[in-house]
Amino acid sequence: MNSTAGPRNSITDVAGVLVGHHHRLDPGATLGAGAATGCTVVRVPGGATASVDVRGGGPGTRETDLLDPGHTVRQVHAVLLTGGSAYGLAAADGVMRWLEEHREGIPMDPADPARVVPIVPGAVIFDLPVGAWDIRPDAEFGYRATESASDTVERGSVGAGAGARAGSIKGGIGTASVRFTDGAAAGHTVGALVVANPVGSVFDPRTGLPWGAGTDGPDRFGLTPPTTEALARANALPVKGTVLNTTIGVVATDAALDPAGCRRLAVTAHDGLARAIRPAHSPLDGDTLFALATGAGAPEANSALPPAFPPDLLLLDELCTAAAVCVERAIVDAVLQARPVAGIPSYRELFDR
Repeated sequence: MNSTAGPRNSITDVAGVLVGHHHRLDPGATLGAGAATGCTVVRVPGGATASVDVRGGGPGTRETDLLDPGHTVRQVHAVLLTGGSAYGLAAADGVMRWLEEHREGIPMDPADPARVVPIVPGAVIFDLPVGAWDIRPDAEFGYRATESASDTVERGSVGAGAGARAGSIKGGIGTASVRFTDGAAAGHTVGALVVANPVGSVFDPRTGLPWGAGTDGPDRFGLTPPTTEALARANALPVKGTVLNTTIGVVATDAALDPAGCRRLAVTAHDGLARAIRPAHSPLDGDTLFALATGAGAPEANSALPPAFPPDLLLLDELCTAAAVCVERAIVDAVLQARPVAGIPSYRELFDR
């Protein structure tokens, strides 16, 4: 095996990546009353090369056209993941305000370093029925999430995962990382941060184990098959009663990829989503994954590939494999770390009794 989890098993194991959350979560929130929503910001001081892949049929996004590899701007300064459906995109204004105050953005005037334009793509989940419909992230949420960004990542029912539901159970936000110790990607790290809010199921109704535990095996997550009674209780839960859902996230690497390489990283990362959620990429989801490359890692060795191929092809192949694994593990992490909110049971509540 030529890789291991990073020291935090988090997207912040990737050099140059920070994460911050802000949410409102009332202890007495119900479906339709109280606060249960939030946002999460992935901040990359100094900027990072980026791209995106949108697979779901009902996305809610911001600045995704800009991330096409053929377009002009090649860097972003933060990515917003937020609840609140389309209303939640307002949180990006707060992210931009914080970045502008700290002179993070594209410099537009050599004579005045305060004149910058931060680039902040974003994506939303539909969590409006959890808590009160009219409580959703705004610019203040985005500002506070950006200000709180650090290398420590809270997981579960926090930030953009506060009001998330994963099929019939509580969803949340999770993270994972892979660091390569050998091979073409030796010395590089890949990480993922995912908000799990799908219409699809996140656990196997025959075994009760998360679908995403299939690649690594349940032992990796400290899981054992649940009792017959617990499985019956979980399978009796009503299906998710909403037509709007969505799983969103960010994958990142410290390799120096160009926009086309980032695009391929985002495309392959969706394989991990499809392993952990069934069905994935449905017409009822807006599944969106961003990819960031900070270029802060070890330099790549020259490959002996024919000149018709990109020189970083073997490196990119290993990074893409890791991106799918990280997304899969991050979704399992989100489900296992989630706690009950608004009467929506968590995985642990159902199966750890």
